[in-house]
Amino acid sequence: MARKEDEMSGLFDMLTSQLGGATLEQLGGQIGADRETTSKAVTAAIPVLLGGLARNAKSPEGASALASALERDHDGGVLDDIGGLLSNLTGGGGGGGLGSLIGAAGSLLGGGAKPQPKALDGAGILGHILGQRRPVVEEGVAKASGLDAKKVAMLLPVLAPIVMGALGKMKREQNLDAGGLANILAGEKQVVEQRAPGLGGGLMDLLDADDDGQILDDLAKIGGKGLLGKLFS
Repeated sequence: MARKEDEMSGLFDMLTSQLGGATLEQLGGQIGADRETTSKAVTAAIPVLLGGLARNAKSPEGASALASALERDHDGGVLDDIGGLLSNLTGGGGGGGLGSLIGAAGSLLGGGAKPQPKALDGAGILGHILGQRRPVVEEGVAKASGLDAKKVAMLLPVLAPIVMGALGKMKREQNLDAGGLANILAGEKQVVEQRAPGLGGGLMDLLDADDDGQILDDLAKIGGKGLLGKLFS
């Protein structure tokens, strides 16, 4: 179990190191939010996206499909220059975030190479990860972080390729197969709970929630308790 937590912590740390400092400032500027609120929203969104991946990888078929997608489209190249990635982002509404970036992506993905649209298709990635739960997740992240829901809708398509890139990089560096990916992702909720007790029962359960609104009410309390700030401390 300790091995699983260490691996999952490494994935969290990879993402937060990529999305801190000047990159966080830049990301906040792109969506029109201050640094603190952007940080809370990123901290809330990353566990949900990873939780969605874990949910999809529960079955052998789902884990195999994820492994194939990472092998084919997400080698981690998007992590090489996230600042440059964001500098090409023109806003582009809530649905597609990175759509305007694809035409300029070649140089960011390796010396002018041909762009890899699927690696940058934030809306498409979210469709696979969240499915019909995306509006509920957007509302949940908004309630937990205090970021306007429309800005959350801009943020998630930006984060999705970065999350997939980080997972793809880990897969490549650790030579993980489908089962290894599933095992790493399965430990996510426990790591989130360990770092911020109580958070896992809100954001993590959002993907499996019914529509009674109770979890969304709880998410508003999560932001107020400072749990988001503790997650990566």
